[in-house]
Amino acid sequence: MTTKYILVKETIKSWILEGEVVPHQKIYSEHELAEKFHVSRHTIRQAIGELVHEGWLYREQGRGTFCAGRNRNSGKLIGMITTYISDYIFPSIIRGAESYLNSKGYTLLLASTNNNPVEEKACLQNILSKNVDGLIVEPTKSAIRNPNLDYYFTLETKKIPYVMINAFYPELHPPSLTVNDTLGGYLATEHLIQLGHRRIIGFFKTDDLQGVNRMQGFVQAHRENRLPVSPGMIVSFNTEEKYVKPKEELAKILKTSKHRPTAIVCYNDEITLSILDVVRDLQLKVPDDISIVGYDDSHLAEASEVKLTTIKHPKAMMGEMAAKKIVDAIEKNQQGTTGISSFIYEPELVIRKSTQSVSKTDISPSPN
Repeated sequence: MTTKYILVKETIKSWILEGEVVPHQKIYSEHELAEKFHVSRHTIRQAIGELVHEGWLYREQGRGTFCAGRNRNSGKLIGMITTYISDYIFPSIIRGAESYLNSKGYTLLLASTNNNPVEEKACLQNILSKNVDGLIVEPTKSAIRNPNLDYYFTLETKKIPYVMINAFYPELHPPSLTVNDTLGGYLATEHLIQLGHRRIIGFFKTDDLQGVNRMQGFVQAHRENRLPVSPGMIVSFNTEEKYVKPKEELAKILKTSKHRPTAIVCYNDEITLSILDVVRDLQLKVPDDISIVGYDDSHLAEASEVKLTTIKHPKAMMGEMAAKKIVDAIEKNQQGTTGISSFIYEPELVIRKSTQSVSKTDISPSPN
């Protein structure tokens, strides 16, 4: 449980970071703060004391406590917030950004949210407290209304350039670098339809826009080919469910469906490898019994015994372009996000060994 003085301290910090209290503005008195937070003056003094020690506030004898000036530094520091750092495709994206920034004399400050808005808030507070010159952000749960928008408005107020990667918060409509994920989902699904598959199951993570858009492409490919999406053939899941729900739902469908699906479209390669365990447990073979398409063309696409057909993600190229756009904005003295253009990468289907034409044996009922 958060102690009372920590709650007071973090709230005052948020006032400063969100611009509610500006440099050299006098804050509430100890008495006023105690009443506001319904705590003792001792608790207030403890919180204020730490904020003074950390440089957030300063005291003037006989006058009160003031917000410290936190002026932009000239340290050439760029922040980068991603959902993860060491997992999946994120090391490649980060390397692309870091390589370019190093070549231009900038330092990269990394933070990860674990796709959790509460952790995103902490990342934003920390990044803003470091007086960064620019920020690269991968949104957290971008398909859900974000509770941290005020921090992005603070960036804009302070004219700090930022760009979003992989997705963006629709409420902000900021400059962004994204993949045309609707087309990517379409290409993955149409590839299977062209191979003769008619019963295709799709797995999509729907708390981010990438998954929502890939699902739209899945549906679009079915409709354009005049092929109905069979009921129960779209499985959606959120971040917290990603390691369990897809496997459970696939096992249920493969064991109980009167007509077994002959193909699968997956949200990404990570999910693909996860559900391969289910396919093996049921003694099915890829692609002989079931074809599978992943997404992102990550290192995992060639890590299993079956090399995955997948959709290519720009990875390091995206990281490098994001870094270049931020550096250009800083060095051209542009005002915040003004002048930073968005870019959409066109997806590419990479065909390997996990897909093949549907055969007569594929129309047999599922195993008992």
